[in-house]
Amino acid sequence: MIAVLKHELSGYFHSLTAYIFGAFLLAFVGIGAMIYNIQQAIANFEYVLSFVSLLFVVLIPILTMRVIAEERKQKTDQLLYSLPITAVQVVAGKYLALLAVYFIPLCIISVYPLIFAQYGEVYLITSYGSIAAFFIMGAALISIGMFLSSLTENVGFAAGIAIPVILLNYYSVSLAEHVSSTAFGTAIVLCILCCALGAVIRFLTKNEGLAYGVSLILIAAVGAIYIKKPEMFEGLLPEFMRKLSLFERFYTFVSGVFDLTSIVYYFTVIVFFLFLTVQSLEKRRYN
Repeated sequence: MIAVLKHELSGYFHSLTAYIFGAFLLAFVGIGAMIYNIQQAIANFEYVLSFVSLLFVVLIPILTMRVIAEERKQKTDQLLYSLPITAVQVVAGKYLALLAVYFIPLCIISVYPLIFAQYGEVYLITSYGSIAAFFIMGAALISIGMFLSSLTENVGFAAGIAIPVILLNYYSVSLAEHVSSTAFGTAIVLCILCCALGAVIRFLTKNEGLAYGVSLILIAAVGAIYIKKPEMFEGLLPEFMRKLSLFERFYTFVSGVFDLTSIVYYFTVIVFFLFLTVQSLEKRRYN
């Protein structure tokens, strides 16, 4: 794992990827801080992070699009499979390298609240709590981008998938106000999600029986619950979309509230998508 980590870090810092990512993040946080604080006439930093969080829609795909897709395109992933290391170690090394590239500009950003404190009242605990939450949220989004990169060997396609996925998550709370809150509408969407889960299982395992079996069992369970207690589905879809949003949970920290459930949710997302990434690599190895 250490060898993979060193190799990835060397690749990032001998190319423009790390510098472009860090420069854009620092530039937009700095410009956002200037615009927000001039408009509001206060020395506040945590709301600056919520103001620039939309930047992740572009930055995360730029950072993650090459991490595995480029390996598959150049066939260098075959070298990784021939080494005496597991897919877990490969994914862990690549993921830690991405976190390091993300962490370095955040260390510079961490100085900003101290600068703001020289010119106004800044709640440092809230500011640094927001920076920590900003890092964890970014780590969760990086794990999503890494998984999407593992699905294809086309770098542009990997970024093209990641952008709408992250954008959908960003606007999921706003979209929740416009989706159906009826029990029937929620049941239909759950059945579609069951089919999508079956498609993911089929892609990762190439086992059609398992994929169809899981989908049918879940759809049957949804149908049985809908027939017996349809009221359980009323308003479930909008609430699910609100709970799904990584960004909405981050705003809780910006408001000065430490939400342990959000931290658990972020780490759950990280573990889940890293697990899917490992499974995607294992499928590629056995094929």
